[in-house]
Amino acid sequence: MKSLAILITYDREDIVKEALALCESAGYQVFKIIKQKFLNKAKFGIGEGKVEELNELIKSTKPDVIIFDEYLKPSQNYNLASKLKTNIMDRESLILEIFDRNATGSESKLQVKMAQLRYEMSHAKEKVRLAKMGEQPGFMGIGKFEVDVYFNDIKNRMTAIKSKLVKAGKQRALHRQSRDRIGFKTISLAGYTSAGKTTLFNALTGEKQEENVKLFTTLSTTTRKIKLSKTEVLISDTVGFISRLPAYMIEAFKSTLEELIYTDVVILVIDISDPIFELKKKFRSCIGTLEELGVDQDKIIFVLNKSDLVIADEIMEKVDYLGLKENKKWLPISAVTKQNILQLKDLLLIILESKPKVTEKLKAQQSEFKIDYED
Repeated sequence: MKSLAILITYDREDIVKEALALCESAGYQVFKIIKQKFLNKAKFGIGEGKVEELNELIKSTKPDVIIFDEYLKPSQNYNLASKLKTNIMDRESLILEIFDRNATGSESKLQVKMAQLRYEMSHAKEKVRLAKMGEQPGFMGIGKFEVDVYFNDIKNRMTAIKSKLVKAGKQRALHRQSRDRIGFKTISLAGYTSAGKTTLFNALTGEKQEENVKLFTTLSTTTRKIKLSKTEVLISDTVGFISRLPAYMIEAFKSTLEELIYTDVVILVIDISDPIFELKKKFRSCIGTLEELGVDQDKIIFVLNKSDLVIADEIMEKVDYLGLKENKKWLPISAVTKQNILQLKDLLLIILESKPKVTEKLKAQQSEFKIDYED
């Protein structure tokens, strides 16, 4: 049975939709949504009047958790928990819980644990101060740890995990060197979480990796060999991006995401069926994350997935809105219906054949492709 939750989020349809998807992915059933224009008030994140209303609602509905769709300072979390006598979970801890639920491989589990410890460390000083106030002994699991003992415990655990992740990173580097010696070209899928990366991966490889509408179902990199004409290449599926993701979470998954730096081609999967404002927000988030990772923008091709749900005129309007109209490396596809999958393979082959080394810039492709907007 799912835990019952009250969701506090922004009064914007795209943000509400994503927040609900996060709650669903973490296993929470939202029965009440409270929409606010601002979630950054000093004491509670929301206004004191709204807190009083929430307090009355909690008394009558008895939720298991209040989910706050923004990052809360420890003092704000403490103030809300003290006032409402209910477990408070902010956006940061919600995403960490989803990561924890979906981590399967040994490396992804280590990466999630590192992210959790980074979160704990960033909140440590304030949490210790609050715990020593004595009003809520053991607040947020601190117990009666002295500050130096508490800090050292976190640091020691982070050091141990970091050394294991460094080893995993070295192993990945060895795998890359081995691929280079053999002469394999590589392709990596990237994109906003739930854009359809895994469905496209399955369409290109014939695999049956788990496809799920829930967010962050892919945390470990999966790599398979495929044929483009007579050329064998390696293709990898990676963890999805999301807006308002703290830098330390990206850093925790660096050993997985760095594959995007070394790969020959990055397929950026875009859900073209999204409303135009939501589409632009997600697109900017993806491009920003790739830039932060140091990915060469010239090796990105833009795949507009779910184009079977959108008419041709709307696709062209959205392409123009995203600033891709003059870019020769975009293609509308449907991973579900296989629309334009063959054209995508042709495009990948042309780009890979024109690009002998990963360090070289991709040449602009002038080839014209016959694009089918509908079957």
